[in-house]
Amino acid sequence: MSRVWSAIGLGRPELRAWALYDWANSVFMTSVLQIFPIYFARVAAHGLTAAQATARFGAATALAMAVIAVASPLLGVVADHAGAKRTFLGGFVLLGVAATSGMALVGPGDWRLGAALLALANIGFAGSAAFYDSLLPHVARPDEIDRVSTAGFALGYLSGGLVLAVNLAWIEWPGRFGFADSNAATRASFLAAAVWWLVFSVPLFRHVAEPPRSGVGAPPGLAQLLTLELGRVGSTLREVRRFRQAFLMLFAFLVYNDGINTVTRMGTSYGTEIGIGQGALLGAVLLIQFLAVPFSFLFGSVAARIGARPTILLGLAVYVVIAGVGYFMRNALHFFVLAALVGAVMGGTQALSRSLFATLIPKARSAEFFGFFGVFDKFAGIVGPALFAAAAGRLGTSRPAILALVVFFVAGGLVLSRVDIAAGQRAAREAELEP
Repeated sequence: MSRVWSAIGLGRPELRAWALYDWANSVFMTSVLQIFPIYFARVAAHGLTAAQATARFGAATALAMAVIAVASPLLGVVADHAGAKRTFLGGFVLLGVAATSGMALVGPGDWRLGAALLALANIGFAGSAAFYDSLLPHVARPDEIDRVSTAGFALGYLSGGLVLAVNLAWIEWPGRFGFADSNAATRASFLAAAVWWLVFSVPLFRHVAEPPRSGVGAPPGLAQLLTLELGRVGSTLREVRRFRQAFLMLFAFLVYNDGINTVTRMGTSYGTEIGIGQGALLGAVLLIQFLAVPFSFLFGSVAARIGARPTILLGLAVYVVIAGVGYFMRNALHFFVLAALVGAVMGGTQALSRSLFATLIPKARSAEFFGFFGVFDKFAGIVGPALFAAAAGRLGTSRPAILALVVFFVAGGLVLSRVDIAAGQRAAREAELEP
């Protein structure tokens, strides 16, 4: 077994424990974020119109993203200074797990409870992801960081796909699994996701050590700490010139990840619009999950040979093809071709973006910088869906919008090509040597 772990880049216990958190939390992205929107609209929002249900769901999601976008950089600085990355990670995990398990209590008409739990679960998931990512440069050496990051994504896609497949079977044939009806099976899927998330988070806290704190002297009081951290965030923003390559990488990520997130979030909606059936859509979602597993590992191997940036650019080139396929798509077969292409590049492109950014920041301030990374990640995916909405509203079809996504991939790739990787890594290492 040790040979298998070494072959996929996870030869040490701390690397496996770190990557297993991707395995743990990915069920939230599938069994919760793919299923709960349907349950919310059909059950929790009973008594509301479809438009009102969508508005309540969207407001809860937007509120959660706004909270974590504001809080992530601040909490990241606190975690760096106090040596509390794992503490904050654990707190967000418990928040996300508790809120996700609470979704099992949401019944007909309980839209307020459902919306509140959705917001809290999103905050828990997004907050934990930021602190989880910040541990990457501490557990992986520079020569292995790309493979470790892609291995984590691969495990996450495998985990999410397996659990989603089981949950969909529960919901489709509830009687065969001992459930009263599909609603009971759906609520059980939320509870199962929470338990899965909690149980497989444990190895990280057992085998990944807390990195040294960046602060010196005795830890200050809470009021002093918050004042210090507000000043630190402001200082970091003023240091854009010093860490120019890291922030340029963030801007490139914001642009091309907007396109990636749009494909992920709007794909099934677009497929529904052109008349593809629900069975084909769900089958395509599962195809993406399972194809992403081997291709994420493949991206890690390719990056080890040619570097992270060229491999990301290769993935963005495939996304340009995806946009073209989407524009001309007419039937379920075309949709499965598009899904296969997405599954081939989605995990690897995002995983290498994470690992490349990790090499451009000082390790002692990783939680702070990954807090900013999380902000850019959350705001990516705003413009693309807006294009879909505008195209559908004015033209009666969102088909032109998917072709317009080419701009995101090309522009983001051009900005990424301007990042001076060597200079950015040098600036990060120099910062690490400072007291």
